[in-house]
Amino acid sequence: MKNPNAFLFSLATISILLSGWILKPQEKSDLSKISETVVLQAARIDGSGAGWEELGFEDFANINCKDDTWSSADGLIKCNGNCNGGLRSKEQYTNFEMVMEWKHLKRSGNAGVFIWSPKDVVDKMKPGELPQGIEIQILDHGYAEDYEKNQGKKSDWFTTNGDVFPCGVAKMKPFEPAAPNGQRAFPSANHSKGFGQWNHYYIRAINGEVRLWVNGFEVAGGNECSPASGFIALEAEGAPVDYRNIRVRVLP
Repeated sequence: MKNPNAFLFSLATISILLSGWILKPQEKSDLSKISETVVLQAARIDGSGAGWEELGFEDFANINCKDDTWSSADGLIKCNGNCNGGLRSKEQYTNFEMVMEWKHLKRSGNAGVFIWSPKDVVDKMKPGELPQGIEIQILDHGYAEDYEKNQGKKSDWFTTNGDVFPCGVAKMKPFEPAAPNGQRAFPSANHSKGFGQWNHYYIRAINGEVRLWVNGFEVAGGNECSPASGFIALEAEGAPVDYRNIRVRVLP
């Protein structure tokens, strides 16, 4: 080795980064098992550090669901899946970073998190209607398995590993790889875990561009989003799902 001091410096640097990356014991998630190839990335997407604000159940408002659809227990935001609709943030956001964890409680569960959901649409949502904006899909693998069994072929218009796409009045130009119909960004790799297991999302939304990391890996996104400001909304779509450790950091 030409420069042993440089090697020691590199080891020290990695050690410091790792120590900053590890979550607090009560917040331990699957990020703790991430491979070393993405550890530097994970060091900045776990929601730790200055400027992050935790969003609890009290920071959201029911949009159009039944009174008992959403609840809170043991630090979780819980959806029992008894209707379609949404739970929106009380604040609106433009440029921001967001981290969250989610877990489907039953096989083939369907849900999502919306960003930039416009106020004029949210305020008029009727019971049974789903949010609009940019959706980051939260879908269990059983959903795709059932589709393939029923249709006799694999889906060419959705995946279960973190699709990103516009809904309703929203527009977005998806990053590649995109669905054949050009409507949604497909994940570049499959990193979602099945029902009963926690998944971690890091979402970066800046100047009309959204990017998604699934369990520490950047997989999908798009730009030229419109609108590019609005509520964050958790989706209820007929399946029980838990959310936790939701944090947001507002950006300029």
